[in-house]
Amino acid sequence: MSLLGFWGLEPPKTLQPQDPNQYTGDTMNTQLDLFVRGLVLGFAIAAPVGPIGLLCIQRTLNQGRLVGLLSGLGAATADAIYGAIAAFGLSLLTAFLVEQQMWLGLAGGLFLCYLGVRTVTAAPADHAAAVESRGLFGAYSTTLALTLTNPMTILAFIAIFAGAGLVTSSGDTLAALLLVAGVFSGSAAWWLLLSFGVSLLRGFVTQPVLHWINRIAGGVIVAFGVLAILRGFGWV
Repeated sequence: MSLLGFWGLEPPKTLQPQDPNQYTGDTMNTQLDLFVRGLVLGFAIAAPVGPIGLLCIQRTLNQGRLVGLLSGLGAATADAIYGAIAAFGLSLLTAFLVEQQMWLGLAGGLFLCYLGVRTVTAAPADHAAAVESRGLFGAYSTTLALTLTNPMTILAFIAIFAGAGLVTSSGDTLAALLLVAGVFSGSAAWWLLLSFGVSLLRGFVTQPVLHWINRIAGGVIVAFGVLAILRGFGWV
């Protein structure tokens, strides 16, 4: 059984009617099922707490729920981008990204180290301050860039979609769109839950505790960055 078969994501054979008006109830159910499967997969991919999760938690505690959510949505967007590259069979772009995974990993590792040091040295806020639009865009764009530079994200989606066959025909294109939309929605749902849940704890976290949270989170993020650099050089 293929990996897509295990998840129930084998491309349906009924997504290519001759007439758009000939869609049946079974076809619509199949499309909804494909979207839901993608949603579950996206949620499962986003849920493990790594450097992006730590950034989301730390930013939510220091800057508020919206900044934490946008940090997560940056990662969800990157997941959707790489999912689309794999699902639509963009082989040339996929091959290029895989070939550049060492440099992408090094760039991501250095960026993680930078963000980790900033997190360690950041003074905890007394309360979640109002954030300007530039700060909101920065929260979104940093996690988008970080996730895009993670070669494991590329390889994971290549492995997931390689045997799906969602490449050429109009029906397969529709299936790919539904699957990618589901992946993004599932990932976004996780970040919404995480940022909302962490924000509920903000009122119970004292300044000394928040200061230690910043130090611990920043140290772990730096460790992730060093690990990414070592992997980029092939030393681990």
